[in-house]
Amino acid sequence: MTPTSPATIDRPAQTAPKTVKTTTGSFATIRPHLDVTGPLGARYDEILTPEALEFLAELHERFAGTRHDLLATRLKNRVNAANGRDPKFLGETAGIRSDPNWTVAGAGPGLEDRRVEITGPTDRKMAINALNSGAKVWLADQEDATSPTWANVIEGQISLFDAVRGQLDFTSPEGKHYTVTGDANGKTPTIVMRPRGWHLVEKNVTFVDRANRRMAASGSIIDFGLYFFHNAKRQIENGHGPYFYLPKLESHQEARLWNDIFTYSEERLGIDHGTIRATVLIETIHAAFEMEEILYELRDHCAGLNAGRWDYIFSIIKTFRARGRRFVFPDRKEITMTVPFMRAYTELLVATCHRRGAYAIGGMSAFIPNRRDPEVTERALAQVSADKKREAGDGFDGTWVAHPDLIETAQAEFDAVLGERPNQLERLRPEVSVTAAQLLDISTVGGQITEAGVRGNVLIALRYIESWLRGTGAAAIDNLMEDAATAEISRSQLWQWIHENSVTAEGRRIDLPWVEQVLAEVVAGLDRTPTDRFDDALEVLRDAALSPEFPTFLTVGAYARFF
Repeated sequence: MTPTSPATIDRPAQTAPKTVKTTTGSFATIRPHLDVTGPLGARYDEILTPEALEFLAELHERFAGTRHDLLATRLKNRVNAANGRDPKFLGETAGIRSDPNWTVAGAGPGLEDRRVEITGPTDRKMAINALNSGAKVWLADQEDATSPTWANVIEGQISLFDAVRGQLDFTSPEGKHYTVTGDANGKTPTIVMRPRGWHLVEKNVTFVDRANRRMAASGSIIDFGLYFFHNAKRQIENGHGPYFYLPKLESHQEARLWNDIFTYSEERLGIDHGTIRATVLIETIHAAFEMEEILYELRDHCAGLNAGRWDYIFSIIKTFRARGRRFVFPDRKEITMTVPFMRAYTELLVATCHRRGAYAIGGMSAFIPNRRDPEVTERALAQVSADKKREAGDGFDGTWVAHPDLIETAQAEFDAVLGERPNQLERLRPEVSVTAAQLLDISTVGGQITEAGVRGNVLIALRYIESWLRGTGAAAIDNLMEDAATAEISRSQLWQWIHENSVTAEGRRIDLPWVEQVLAEVVAGLDRTPTDRFDDALEVLRDAALSPEFPTFLTVGAYARFF
C-alpha cells in the first residue's frame, strides 16, 4: 500500500473547549486536536479514525508537556557528563533499592514463556514471517527496525490490526501469496509492540493545544496510542493483552511517564488496571544506573527488562565521546558481550530483574545465516549458539533473534538450561554486586582500531543510512543484521576517533581528511543505481560523523530533512 493524497480527517467534538483571544483581537474556541497532514492510502481511514485521533489528542494534551520536560533533562544530563560528572546510583532512591517487599506484575497471559523472541519490522511480509516462525514472542518493531516513513508507520499499524484479528495476508508483486499458519502446531507468537522512543516526532501529524499552539506529534504516543486503541480489547479476547517494549529510556522519571500513560489509557478504554505489560529496554548508560527504579515506577505494568546491547554501546560512546582516551573504543567487532563493562551490565540486569520478579531478556546477536552460503550459515549458527549459551547460563529467561533460521539454535541453548520451566526467576544471583566503576570500566576493553575497522564503519553506516532513506529499517549487510543502533555505533565511533586524534594499529592518524578520503573510496566502490539514495546518505553521514557538532541521533536530522 502506498499513500495517495493528503486529507483532513473529521474529528468528533471534544469537551471543555477554551476561548482564546487571537492576534486580531477576536475570540475563537480552540479544542485540542490532531491534524493529519500526511497523504492517505488504502485503509488508512481504518486506523486514523475520528475516535482514535481524539484519544491521541487526549494523550498529547495530558502528557506531551512532561515529555518535553524530560527531554530537557536528558540534555542537562549530557552536559553534566561532558563536563566530567559521571552517572551514579541515585541517593534519593536508595530506599526503593533496599526495600525487599515490592515486586513487579510479571508476565501477562501469553508471556509466561519467552525463551526465544523474534524481532522485526511490521510490514506485511515480515509480519507473516515472524508469526510463522515458531518463536514464543514477536517483537513487532515500529522503532529501530522500521524506517519511519509515513507509509511504514500507518501500514505497520494496519498489519498489526489484521494480525490481531487473524486476517493478515500478503501477495507479492510477483504474485506469491503469504498467509499466517503459525508453527507446526498452528501456534503464533505473542505480539509485543515497540513504539518509537521519546526523542522522535511524527511530522505528518500536528497537535494543536488549547492555546492554539501547533507542534509535531510525539512518535511514541502516536505508535502506542493507535495500537492500543484499536487492539487492546481484541487482544484480551484472544487470551493475551496489550504488550509493549519501551525503548531508549534514560531515567525512572521517563518510566513513570509511560506508567501514567498506561494507567490513563486503561481507564479511558474501560480496561482493568495492570492489563498492559511493558518490557523496558535497558539501552542507555543512565538507565543502567536506574534499573530498579524503572521497575518500581512501572511495577503494576512491568513484565521485565531487556539487555539492548547495541544501543547501550552507542549510548556509552555518545555520553563519553569527548572525555579522553580512556573512553575510546576499539573496532566495533572487539566490543563483545564478554568484555568487563558489558558483563557488569548484563549481570546487574539479571540480578535486578529476578530480585523483583521480572523477566530478564537477552539481546540480539548481529550474525545472520545466508541460505546461499553454507559456510556463512555455519559460522553464524556457531556465534549465535555461543551467545545464547552464555545468556542462558547467566540466568536470562529468554533472548532475541533477528532471523527465523536462528530460532532452533537459540532455543536449544535455553531448553538445555530451562527444561520444561518457563523461566529461571528463582536464580536470584545474590553473588552479583556491580559498582559504578565496573559499569564505566571502558579502559579494559582492549583491542585495536584498525584501518579495516574505520572502512567498515564508513561502509556500514553509509549503506544502512541509504537503506533507511529508502524505507527499509533492518538491512542485512555483509552477513550481519544492521539497524539504526548499529549504524549509530559506526558513525559515533568515527566522530570520536577523529576528535580524540586516535591512531590505527597500522600507524595512521584518524583525522578528517583521511576519513573523507576513505568515504570517497567507499562511495566510488558502490554499485549505484538510478534510484539509490547514496547521495542523500552521504550528506546524512557527513552531518552525523564528520561535523564539529555531534547530533544526538543521526535519524532525527535525517527524518526532519528527507521524510
